[in-house]
Amino acid sequence: MSRNAQRSFYEFFAGGGMARLGLGDGWSCAFANDFDPVKSATYRANFADAEQHFCQGDVWKLEAGDLPGRADLAWASSPCQDFSLAGARAGLTGGRSSAFFGFWRLMEALGAEGRAPRTIVIENVSGLLTSGGDFTALCAALASQGYSFGALEIDAARFLPQSRPRVFVVATLAPVPSGLIGDSPFRTRLVREAQARLPADLADRWIWWRGAAPAARNSDLASLLEPDDAVTWHAPARTAALIALMAPLHRARLDALTASGQRAVGGLFRRMRVENGVRVQRAESRFDGVAGCLRTPRGGSSRQTLVVVDGGYVRTRLLSPREGARLMGLPESYWLPKAATSALHVIGDGVAVPAVRWLATNILQPLLDETPRVLAAE
Repeated sequence: MSRNAQRSFYEFFAGGGMARLGLGDGWSCAFANDFDPVKSATYRANFADAEQHFCQGDVWKLEAGDLPGRADLAWASSPCQDFSLAGARAGLTGGRSSAFFGFWRLMEALGAEGRAPRTIVIENVSGLLTSGGDFTALCAALASQGYSFGALEIDAARFLPQSRPRVFVVATLAPVPSGLIGDSPFRTRLVREAQARLPADLADRWIWWRGAAPAARNSDLASLLEPDDAVTWHAPARTAALIALMAPLHRARLDALTASGQRAVGGLFRRMRVENGVRVQRAESRFDGVAGCLRTPRGGSSRQTLVVVDGGYVRTRLLSPREGARLMGLPESYWLPKAATSALHVIGDGVAVPAVRWLATNILQPLLDETPRVLAAE
């Protein structure tokens, strides 16, 4: 494939188009799909060419004929709730994550027509690697269509001040150049253990994807926040109530920071914990310069709270949508829904843009550039 040619891709469960932003220049979106109306509106608002290729609707209602040509890449960030540690861990049989099979039947149909994408990326929460036999089932599905595959667990914290580990399964029909096989900073323990559980026939198709370690992150949580005088703070009583929910270790850490008189910024989530056999709500904070993983806002406890210690005083407030967008690597020009809940829903379900860019630069682009171009179907 010519290095100057546009690489084409389909993006399923596209959300606000964060995978597209991560792929960047040199890639052309041939088709994108999402079911959610808020995410679909966000996608359309951010991409001027959306009307040419974006289709809002249920992936199960799509047919192979809806997908133009033969794409170099199919990207799928299927619903993750059933693999999440915060969910019921229903796996691929769950009502949401089973949307994956709606996507997969399209890949099978394209294969039957001789239009299978040269590469496929499936992005999901790290729970995919530990969710019963689901990872093995996914690998078996890929193998059934002739793909070889490997997985990487990439934490957005390597690029952005947000802890957001995600698994990226990269599958290919093409022979893999030797330069793309080797060690990777994202060959984590969970990846190694998931690979070790594969039966021999699937292990034979495994690829240990190689990639250079990213440069050291040069930002922290505090550097991405709005000025103190431009945001709305909690009333003192609400801040006191949050502090009262802290376990002794977290409270001691906060007290020490307060006594220092220095400025410190941290993130806080409310979680349910079992203590002495009883479920209790706890406020858990971190002051290491990294935010906790952004979530979709289903309730007050799912929105991340910021804790700012300064001059011996403690103040708290909710993370704003624009701050959340920065934690995902989105540009300031990225349009967000006006309602905070809607904006945070788009952001919390997205994929970190720099993680996609690393994957594109280190694996996807070299793989496609060094193998024959996938010709569009007539």
